[in-house]
Amino acid sequence: MSALHLGLIGPAPPPNGGMAMQTEQLARLLREEGLQVTQVATNAPYRPAWVAHVPGLRALFRLFPYLWAVWRLAGKADVIHLMANSGWSWQLFAAPVLWLAPLRRCPVIVNYRGGEAGSYFERAWRRVQPSLRRATLVVVPSGYLQAVFSEFGQATRVIPNIVDLNVFRPSSLPPTDGTPFTLVITRNLEPIYGIGTALRALAETLTSMPRTRLRIAGSGPQEGELRNQASVLGISHAVEFTGRLDRPGIVDLYATADAMLNPTTVDNMPNSVIEALACGVPVISTAVGGVPYIVRHEETALLVAANEPAAMAAAICRLQEDAVLRTALRRQGLAEVAQYAWPQVRAQWLAAYAEVAGKKRVEAA
Repeated sequence: MSALHLGLIGPAPPPNGGMAMQTEQLARLLREEGLQVTQVATNAPYRPAWVAHVPGLRALFRLFPYLWAVWRLAGKADVIHLMANSGWSWQLFAAPVLWLAPLRRCPVIVNYRGGEAGSYFERAWRRVQPSLRRATLVVVPSGYLQAVFSEFGQATRVIPNIVDLNVFRPSSLPPTDGTPFTLVITRNLEPIYGIGTALRALAETLTSMPRTRLRIAGSGPQEGELRNQASVLGISHAVEFTGRLDRPGIVDLYATADAMLNPTTVDNMPNSVIEALACGVPVISTAVGGVPYIVRHEETALLVAANEPAAMAAAICRLQEDAVLRTALRRQGLAEVAQYAWPQVRAQWLAAYAEVAGKKRVEAA
């Protein structure tokens, strides 16, 4: 396998979003396995930089260099691993790879990761399918997405996201008595992630448990609106907006946390949930999308309905009052995330690359 040359196409940090971090982490781990990995970023910096401020023109300045980079990559790689998402991201960055790479006899593994795949496919399957059927293999990170693809007649293979257990691990700091019960959120500040629901849940929690606090790590277009909402609810004193944190910062944040909130309205296989579990932090999440495929209610997390602040507040209060439940969720969560460690996921990816590269060599013979 050391002779295989892998082309890896996907976003690169910054920003430190879930797909970008998975792409960067996978590239590093595969290189450590001895593979030659060449990356092409779908979000490469604009050159010249001023183009970033000109709508329309900036799309052209990014798209044409990207297509040229894909063409060159397809001419030298044995396999292309393509990180794909829904919407315009599919049309602009994924579909072109599936038309260009076969022209150079380079097979493509589509690693589809869009949490909104179901609604997107309902609108756009006729546009997605012609490109998707040119993929040699379609891989998804969860049983949830596998079920979505199955509804449209598309076979997939599940290979889960990776969590680096050398980075995300329980804090060695002893618990401190008398400190506030601290909740954390590690999502972008966008409407789909339901952070407004978490703020309303916190307001309700504070009426009976005034020492509860919330730290929100992320950035995004909703920040001003959320700060204003906290002020209107009268809970600004209990909410901290930390801004976007890097991986060590997230680990430090989890070290201060008593529980992690995931109030999202749409999700696939959220890295934030897996990373919190790996850090021994109990999780309270909405039961949307792929979340119930990776955690089980009252076994590895507490699950509530989306857009229901009263239900989330009840879960927060329950967890705060029940030390036995917190301990059980920590223990069972740590056991659950072992399946996402690199030693387990490694063999699945290496087998997929060998299989796809083997088909290319047979066809060329």
